[in-house]
Amino acid sequence: MTKAKTSPQSQNPSERKVDGKAQPTPKPANTTKKAQLISLLSKTAGSDIVGISNRFGWLPHTTRAALTRLRQAGYEISCEKTGKGKVSKYRITGAPSVQNAR
Repeated sequence: MTKAKTSPQSQNPSERKVDGKAQPTPKPANTTKKAQLISLLSKTAGSDIVGISNRFGWLPHTTRAALTRLRQAGYEISCEKTGKGKVSKYRITGAPSVQNAR
């Protein structure tokens, strides 16, 4: 039995061919939990502690700590109580300047 020869380019799974030339495959977008949390809180409706906890699999105290870390990083986060007996909604109302961003 003989082995078929493969080109060195076909051995690298992170490359694909375009017009006969090897091109690196694009990297996925930044999807860190911090980036996801910022995206979630940037929506007009905001989100509550239970929703955030369920989304990331965190306990409520971990979710509150993540909100605190965002505040420490310079984000302005508002807490709005929508009515008596309703849950509080958290929303980002201001982003940090470039100098303060971590």
